Amino acid sequence: MTVNQAISTSVAGHYWQWRGQNIYYVEAGLAAANHAPLLLVHGFGASTDHWRKNIAQLQNHFKVYAIDLVGFGRSSKPDWVYRGQLWQDQLASFIQEVVGQSVVLAGNSLGGYAALCVAGNHPELAPELAQGLVLLNSAGPFSEQEQSQNMPSQLSWKQRLQKTIRSILLHSWGSFLLFQYVRRKSMIRRTLKQVYLDKNAVTEQLVEDIYRPSCDRGAAKVFASVFQSPKGDKVDVLLQRLQVPLLLLWGEGDPWMDTKVRSRQFHQYYSQISEYFLKAGHCPHDEVPQQVNETIKNWMISHSL
Repeated sequence: MTVNQAISTSVAGHYWQWRGQNIYYVEAGLAAANHAPLLLVHGFGASTDHWRKNIAQLQNHFKVYAIDLVGFGRSSKPDWVYRGQLWQDQLASFIQEVVGQSVVLAGNSLGGYAALCVAGNHPELAPELAQGLVLLNSAGPFSEQEQSQNMPSQLSWKQRLQKTIRSILLHSWGSFLLFQYVRRKSMIRRTLKQVYLDKNAVTEQLVEDIYRPSCDRGAAKVFASVFQSPKGDKVDVLLQRLQVPLLLLWGEGDPWMDTKVRSRQFHQYYSQISEYFLKAGHCPHDEVPQQVNETIKNWMISHSL
């Protein structure tokens, strides 16, 4: 099956009950005797739909799962505090209760941070939860980054703007108004075209996939909570606890992060790293799926995962 065919192909989904909430996930492919299943974790505002091009090809080689984090996609959106610890617990429970064996976790952006939390905060459970980790333009602050951002004299104009937006988001009225603004289809399309190098990859289906969950009851509160909740463990702390092979995939044209700087930070705190820079933006798995799929496949085979 080609990636273009996958765009119009849907994989049957299922619901799993976790802490009284409906959690949506999809599974595809057949279990491979010599390989762990893949668990794909989306970024902020996205869902399992964002992985359709990857599932279409990777299912030919591995058992593949993709999950909607609580608060996103087709999963429930309860009035909870949303933070890394919550999604870490969700993913760990999903692996134990649904998959039933350790996986290779692959996450983009916020999903990458959640996946790192699972693998880094549970090293004693590594054989049960994660055999390997794939991070695609993964989010999450490093300790030194957090310290510099707390020193006003060292803030760039972009950091100052982010700080101002964050202060607005601390107020319920501010977060609600901003949510109503950014969830408009025209704004979703505009934002995607800013973070994708290949503008042709920004399809109407992609815009609809991101817009649809924003209409769900509770979506506005989830948006606010993500920005208002206490921050979790720093990436460097998690990396120092990590004990599994790590594959870093960077869309080097990402306007939201300096991928070269983040790459150096990852290497500073962890050594078991394979790494590739791709001509893509913030979501390389959707923009250059063939390259991402082939790289993940080869990496898993070479590491006997």
